[in-house]
Amino acid sequence: MIGDGSQVPSRYELLGMVRKHSKSLQETALDVSEMNDVEMDARFWQDLTDLYFFRSRETGRREDDDLVFFVKKMTQRHGANAGGDSPYFVRRWAPKLNDLVGEISMSIDWRRSFLLNLIAHTCFSVTVAICSHEVLQQYQADQVKSLSPIYKVVKTVYASPSRINFHLDSKKEVETEPAYPEICFAVDDFDSTFDAVVLNDTDHCYCVLLNAIDGAAFPHNRDQRQVIDLNTPASDEHSTRGKVKKSKITLFSGFVSYQMVREAYDSERSSFGGLLSFGHTSGKTDRIYMKGPGGRGEVEVAVSGILDQTKTELSPKSPIQIPKKGLGIGSIVRTAASVASTAAKHAYAAASSVRHPDEEMLPLKCCLMSVSLPWEAIAHDLLFKGTPPVAM
Repeated sequence: MIGDGSQVPSRYELLGMVRKHSKSLQETALDVSEMNDVEMDARFWQDLTDLYFFRSRETGRREDDDLVFFVKKMTQRHGANAGGDSPYFVRRWAPKLNDLVGEISMSIDWRRSFLLNLIAHTCFSVTVAICSHEVLQQYQADQVKSLSPIYKVVKTVYASPSRINFHLDSKKEVETEPAYPEICFAVDDFDSTFDAVVLNDTDHCYCVLLNAIDGAAFPHNRDQRQVIDLNTPASDEHSTRGKVKKSKITLFSGFVSYQMVREAYDSERSSFGGLLSFGHTSGKTDRIYMKGPGGRGEVEVAVSGILDQTKTELSPKSPIQIPKKGLGIGSIVRTAASVASTAAKHAYAAASSVRHPDEEMLPLKCCLMSVSLPWEAIAHDLLFKGTPPVAM
C-alpha cells in the first residue's frame, strides 16, 4: 500500500511517483523485461488509481467526471481488435474503487487504466487557425516569439477512448466505436464551430493545435497551495511559492497548405499514398484525413468549397506546392521528398510550372471534426514534455 495510511499523499506527490516509475514511456524501444519491478506491479498501479481518482479526488475542479475507465488485460480482450469486445469498460464513479471492480480486479491492466484516466480527466483545448506561410517561416526561424494568426477558433474538447464517426449527409448521424489505444478528441458541433474558418488565399495554411490546459495532469501542491507544472524542475519550485502557476502542454501541432487541401479536395483518391487521404461522400462536404508530424496522430477535417454563385463552372485544379523546408510546429503532411519517388516529385514540379495565372481561387471551408493520438504519446507528454507550448 502506498503511504502509511495516516495521510493520503497529494496528487502532486502521487504523480511524482508515476513519473519515477514510467520508464517505458520515456524509452519507446524498451523491452517489457527491462521495465522495473514497480512499473510491472499491478498492486502499485491499483493503489495509485484508488488514491488519485477516488480518495484524493479534487471535487469542484473541471476534470471531475463521473466516468472511470478500466483497460482489460490483453488475455481478457476476446477479439477486441477484430471488432469484438471493447478493450476497456466504463463505470460511474463511486466513493470506493472496490465497489466498481470487485472480483474482476484481476482482469484489469491497472497501469494502463491509471494512465487512461489521467488522460480522460485532464482538460484540453483545440485551436484551429489560419496563418500565412510567411508567418510560419518566421516562427520557425525564431524571428517571432509567437504565431499571429489571420483568424483562429479555440474550442474545449474532451479525451475519449471511443471514436465518433460522423456522417456528412443531411441527417448528421453519428456512430461510436472503440478507438483505444488511440485517444480521440471530437468536436460534435464542428460545422457551426468552424463555419468561419475559410482558406481563401494560396498563402493560407490550416493550423491545428491541441493543448492540455488543466485537470488531473495539473495537480495542486498541497503544501504550496498552487498548481504546479510537472515539467518545472524541483529546484525552481521555491521561486513560484505563493503564486498560482498556470501552464499548458502542446500535444499536437501541425499545419497544411491551401494547395495540399485543394488538391485532396479536387481528387477522388489520395495524392500522397495515405498521408493526405480523401473520403468521398454523397453530400457537398468531403472528409479529409491528415497525418500528424512524423506520422504521429491524425486530424479529420470536413472540407467544402465555397463557390461563386455567378460562375457556372468549377475552377480547375490547383497544383500542389510543397514547402521546401519544414516549419517550426511541424507539418501535418510531410514533404514529398520523404515519401514520394523521384518521378512523382518531377510530376508535381511539372504541374506547378504550367499553372495559369487566371486560374480561379476556390475558397475552402475547413471544419475540424476530430484529432486522434496514441495514448502513450499523450501520457508521455503530460508527464515528461518540457518544451514550451506553441504560442498563438
